[in-house]
Amino acid sequence: MTAKDCGHHEENRKKIYRRLFAAFLGVTIAVLFIILLVWLILRPTKPHFILQDATVYAFNLSSPNLLTSSLQITLSSRNPNDRIGIYYDKIDVYAAYHSQQISLPTRLPPSYQGHKDITVWSPFLYGTAVPVAPYLAVSLSQDQVAGTVLVNIRVDGRVRWKVGTFISGKYHLYVNCPAYIDFGNRNNNNAVVVGSAMKYQLIMDCHVDV
Repeated sequence: MTAKDCGHHEENRKKIYRRLFAAFLGVTIAVLFIILLVWLILRPTKPHFILQDATVYAFNLSSPNLLTSSLQITLSSRNPNDRIGIYYDKIDVYAAYHSQQISLPTRLPPSYQGHKDITVWSPFLYGTAVPVAPYLAVSLSQDQVAGTVLVNIRVDGRVRWKVGTFISGKYHLYVNCPAYIDFGNRNNNNAVVVGSAMKYQLIMDCHVDV
């Protein structure tokens, strides 16, 4: 075989490789385009969260600026999508007062939410002798004297969208639910005495970011 023949075969191999690469690239682009097109057509809508109630077992501020809290909440999430399911991964729930977290995060069990489904969780939130900033302690004392304290129930985690057999990557989920706790009025029509605790019916819409 002459050098000319070897060069010819080498050129043919390069052409075959280029054609295979072009075909692979074309198929990849087509698949990604189809996924993007389906995604844009379906356009997932973020879930709708509602804070239904909160049962307060303890909420005590002691010196020096230490807050002990114990409460159980009922939180529901509705998937408004007709054709998209939602995987909830590593979902943490905690309580906050103004900008400060006042309870340990409670991890919710991973779950899948089908089309138009509603999921309900009832986690306990605890915080024992949590140090709070002095200015927040003053504000909290004033709120308690006034009778109403705004506690924010926050959800922080990851979700994935399911479209047919396609499952997306993970997206950050952040939810903030305002809970107005009326400590000054035990005759509140929306509050029920449960042993030594008070259960408050809230039905508060939550702000959701995904």
